[in-house]
Amino acid sequence: MFQNLGLQLFTVRDYITDPEFADLSFKRLREMGYTEAQTAGIPFDEKLYGELLAKHGIRIVGTHYPLDKIIDEPEKTVEIHRMWGTTNIGIGALPSEARQSLANLRKFIAQYNSLAEQYAKEGFKMTYHNHAFEFERIDGYKTVLDIMVEEFDPKNVSFVLDTAWVAAGGGDVCAWLEKLAGRVDILHLKDYSVKVPRSSACPEIQLAEIGNGNLCWDHILATAEKTGVKHYVVEQDSNFDGTPFNSLRMSAEFLAKYRK
Repeated sequence: MFQNLGLQLFTVRDYITDPEFADLSFKRLREMGYTEAQTAGIPFDEKLYGELLAKHGIRIVGTHYPLDKIIDEPEKTVEIHRMWGTTNIGIGALPSEARQSLANLRKFIAQYNSLAEQYAKEGFKMTYHNHAFEFERIDGYKTVLDIMVEEFDPKNVSFVLDTAWVAAGGGDVCAWLEKLAGRVDILHLKDYSVKVPRSSACPEIQLAEIGNGNLCWDHILATAEKTGVKHYVVEQDSNFDGTPFNSLRMSAEFLAKYRK
């Protein structure tokens, strides 16, 4: 169903803190079959970071980049993303103040649309990555994500849809992929399992390797292909099988049957 397997580098954040460790980590990831990456914070020189990924045949396809730098340093932001060879500039979460009210949310969306229009002139697209909190109803109105879908400029802003957080928020991943058809360039492949303590009826969500959780990957990946997803990016924030590399290997092995 898809060709290139990607990774959100936040998964291995503790193993890429300096060039030497990053070089070894990128080599291990490439050997597992990961050929694309999305950044999430750069712990050392941006140029060297990109060169080390390229050395091991891993292409940057998008970023989670600081919003303040996107706002205050547009020329440098453009320069860095051009150097990395990606046209997707994004943030990983909604600023806290934008979650306080519908008015604040709409103020943020307007600002983000304006930034996206500015960066579109340079050939870039802004991206937004969801968590579960976007499924909260805001001011007794629609959910945060509903408002974003309606008011983000579809020409210049795309969604990095995160499968586990959609499901954790009570959403149907396939339904959201259908709703956002053509607006999800990067799909975060993330799984979770449910644990229910004996003293409670309320489940606890635990992130898991792809295929070791509760999500239905046959339907999700078929829908992703149908709706135009371009990049498939594995992310696992925590709850590793020993190390992130063990977990990432398990995810890559599970996903092999879906790759062209």
